[in-house]
Amino acid sequence: MAQESQAITDARQYMEVCNACRYCESYCAVFPAMTMRRAFTEGDLTHLANLCHGCKGCYHACQYAPPHAFGINLPATFAEIRQESYAQHAWPAGFGQLFARNGTLVSLVATLGVALALILSVALQDPAVLWSAQRGAGAFFRVVPHWLMISLGVLTFGFALFAMTMGARSYWNATGSPSGAFSAGPATEAVTDIVTLRNLGGGGHGCNDLDDSFSMRRRWLHQALFGGFMLCFAATCTGTIYHYFFGWTSPHSFFSLPVQFGFWGGVLMMIGAAGLAQVKVITDPGPVAKKLAGGEFAILGLLFLIAATGLLLLAVRHTGAMGIMLAIHLGLVFAFFLLMPYSKMVHGVYRGLALLRNAQEKRRMQPIAAGG
Repeated sequence: MAQESQAITDARQYMEVCNACRYCESYCAVFPAMTMRRAFTEGDLTHLANLCHGCKGCYHACQYAPPHAFGINLPATFAEIRQESYAQHAWPAGFGQLFARNGTLVSLVATLGVALALILSVALQDPAVLWSAQRGAGAFFRVVPHWLMISLGVLTFGFALFAMTMGARSYWNATGSPSGAFSAGPATEAVTDIVTLRNLGGGGHGCNDLDDSFSMRRRWLHQALFGGFMLCFAATCTGTIYHYFFGWTSPHSFFSLPVQFGFWGGVLMMIGAAGLAQVKVITDPGPVAKKLAGGEFAILGLLFLIAATGLLLLAVRHTGAMGIMLAIHLGLVFAFFLLMPYSKMVHGVYRGLALLRNAQEKRRMQPIAAGG
């Protein structure tokens, strides 16, 4: 049996104190979930850590936070446990160690992705085509062949989805998630919590991102990044429908659905990624797990670059710069797909499962509470 990490040991001690105190019971989903337990297994603590959204409200409210002898620091400890859970459940299993050098990994894969895309573009295309303005339907595919673009996209994105699904399955089993038939109620509640980011509201006033004052800034920035990401995904989906169902080949007009989804999605992604990075720079370092900062900055930087190069591609798509910009953008996108299972991006999957489990547990406890 693997030895328990120091973060798990610390979190168990903290939860035992918190379960007796309960001052923060209304702050977020973590503390009501905590009160359903008297003992805390490693699976329970992993579940609670992924249920935590890092709003830091409990740290600033806690009478036992540093410099108290108890030194309770749930945001930092839970962040470390989340990172450990990402590594523990990564697929293939040996790839979990990549989380230990996340920032370097993101930078390396992104660089290699761009380099590979540029090499392929130069090798496969006549320089006269690569460096000249391409106009009209199919202009992108005259630079990067359709078969190559689709093959790389399907392979990298397909691998990411499969790896994240395997990791999610491992996480679900390891956290002792409730058994029983699936019901729409808990799923609806979990989806609502994911979309609204309700738990980034702390006790209702917002997060303590800078100090003990409340702010909704990080919540809005997260929603901008998430909303922008989903709009870009919608742009890809509508562009696929246009191509295969209607025979409308890209590049499309600026006011078409794919371009509008992609344009506003890119703008929101840049705002969200840059804003979240700025919050991380100026935030109170006390409740932060400093050793995880490199990977978090790296993935935010990659998301910003993907959005920025997408918008630049839109701006130069009728000029001779389009070919190289397309190669750079696609290289970053394919690198991002490969990194998804081994970066902070997996937190969305595990946090979603934690919210689903929490919704199931609440419904399971309701008959007990009603019966006294």
